[in-house]
Amino acid sequence: MRFPQRRRDAVEPLQSRPVRSDPLDFAGRVALVTGGTKGVGRGIAEGFLAAGAAVVVCGRRPPEEPVEAGGREAVYIAGDVRDPDAVDAIVDAGVSRLGRLDVLVNNAGGAPQVAAADASPRFTSAIIDLNLVAPINFARAANAVMQGQDAGGVIVNIASVSGMRASPGTTAYGAAKAGLLNATRSLAVEWAPKVRVNAVTAGLIRTEAAHLHYGDEDGIAAVAATVPLQRMGRPADVADACLFLASPLASYVSGASLVVDGGGERPAFLDAANADAAG
Repeated sequence: MRFPQRRRDAVEPLQSRPVRSDPLDFAGRVALVTGGTKGVGRGIAEGFLAAGAAVVVCGRRPPEEPVEAGGREAVYIAGDVRDPDAVDAIVDAGVSRLGRLDVLVNNAGGAPQVAAADASPRFTSAIIDLNLVAPINFARAANAVMQGQDAGGVIVNIASVSGMRASPGTTAYGAAKAGLLNATRSLAVEWAPKVRVNAVTAGLIRTEAAHLHYGDEDGIAAVAATVPLQRMGRPADVADACLFLASPLASYVSGASLVVDGGGERPAFLDAANADAAG
């Protein structure tokens, strides 16, 4: 069977790949990392600083120690990410100080362990505001800046495996992160082609607050042993994923979720099954 030939002049020319000395060099670019004063956010901010970017971090309280790497220090702007007016003020202040905004990393979030039956409506609303509404508001403010720039921009939402599976003890958090993954896909369609929107879906990451979720060193080690790669993630692991998604290496990646979880979780049935013993 012969297929019809397309007219040569009807075929779009292939674009040659531009030559880049280092596609992960962010010199001359500006990144804003929400919640970038500690934990995963601090690791992300340090990753962009080390890659040459100018970085803005925001939070309700200033960092205990300056956020710095690569001989550069992040600019700190105070503000509550749950306050829409504060969101606009943070973005405006960052652009006013550094002249542009190339990358937004929506990292601020989290939730304490509270059983759904014990969670008050006010608590539930606060968790969803922090983990879903605030990132959408930040994305809106950043998009308004990026659409006016010749090079556009990139938004990276920090999601969680809690949004992909059951999240007992943090029901509102898991639901909010699931919503953030959907928002990532929707915004990627709405704001293309000037702005790419992606998510990093993080697994178990060890930070200075790990003991609040996993216990002492023995508990942390036991949890790490359940991960196929035999360790919990580091903030730098999430930072590296953000750098990739914000770089030209991911120029055709939008609306995607990059899962950074060390291989996931071992299915419980594998330990419960006794087929080998029965045989």
